[in-house]
Amino acid sequence: MNTPSTSLSVKAFVLLFLVVLGLFLLNLGLGSVTIPVDEVAKILLGQDVENTAWQNIILKIRLPRTVTAVLVGAALSIGGLQMQTLFRNPLAGPSVLGITAGASLGVAAIMLAAGSATTAFAIRSLGIGGSWLIVLASSVGAFLVLLIILAISYRIRDNVVMLIVGIMVANITIAVVSIWQYFSDPEQIQEYILWTFGSLGGVTNHQLGVLGLIVGLGIVATFLLSKTLNALLLGEDYAQSMGLNIRRSRMLIILVTSILAGAITGFCGPIGFVGIAVPHLTRSFLNTSDHRLLIPSCVLVGAILMLFCDIISQVPGSTTVLPVNAITAMIGSPIVIWIIVKRRNLKSSF
Repeated sequence: MNTPSTSLSVKAFVLLFLVVLGLFLLNLGLGSVTIPVDEVAKILLGQDVENTAWQNIILKIRLPRTVTAVLVGAALSIGGLQMQTLFRNPLAGPSVLGITAGASLGVAAIMLAAGSATTAFAIRSLGIGGSWLIVLASSVGAFLVLLIILAISYRIRDNVVMLIVGIMVANITIAVVSIWQYFSDPEQIQEYILWTFGSLGGVTNHQLGVLGLIVGLGIVATFLLSKTLNALLLGEDYAQSMGLNIRRSRMLIILVTSILAGAITGFCGPIGFVGIAVPHLTRSFLNTSDHRLLIPSCVLVGAILMLFCDIISQVPGSTTVLPVNAITAMIGSPIVIWIIVKRRNLKSSF
């Protein structure tokens, strides 16, 4: 395992943090209304500004969305890192075990269910209560799939089999949603499809606190698992000879990743490709497989990627907002292709 010098690591972290800070301020300033960066800084510092409308735009609309982008990028990145290490598969991501598909199934049960009480129009009429209903439905769907995956992981020791089982569970949930869509009204299908596009702007201030707590605890838990993840890179037999409980470690990694992926899907909808692209980008940037460095770096790189994608999706100077899911795929795919061409052998990182 390659370990860069401490000074080089500190410089890398400082550079990444400065990029996050710059994109954070830029994201707050750009949009349908462009606000100068110095005015953005004044508003964040609580100083008076000439245009009070700018203050409302930043504090009530753009700041929650920008903080959400940071949380989403961090959560999906470390979730993908854990899955790639656990399964030693460069294409594994936080949604590989079907948690995201389970969350989507829970939302489909609400949006596509028959009866006026659960139609999309009724959900919208509930306002904040309706958004919490979507979050609750998504959490229940993700939790049910998580229980299935944990039960199977307790009985099966082979990680490859676990990966296949997770993909099959995801396919089953997707098939159920497809059948549901077939028998649903066009208006309901349209609302559900719009949800699947993913959105960073639908998280309220109260929800942001809950999401921040979940992601914060997930990051801490992942960092506590860093030695376990490093041991798994050396192979399960070697890790077991070092006294590592493979079954318990695997269940903890799956649990942490599932909670992170389920929370992000519940609050923001399914957002793909970040969890796959960022761990590769971070390994290439630091040239290391040490999770003590990769985890905090993935948090920063994930935040950078999501902030950049959010800036593009907002189409600065226009009222148009593009689906963030499409932007992450458009940016994430070339990144992975570039890393594959550059490194030629991704398996060397595992």
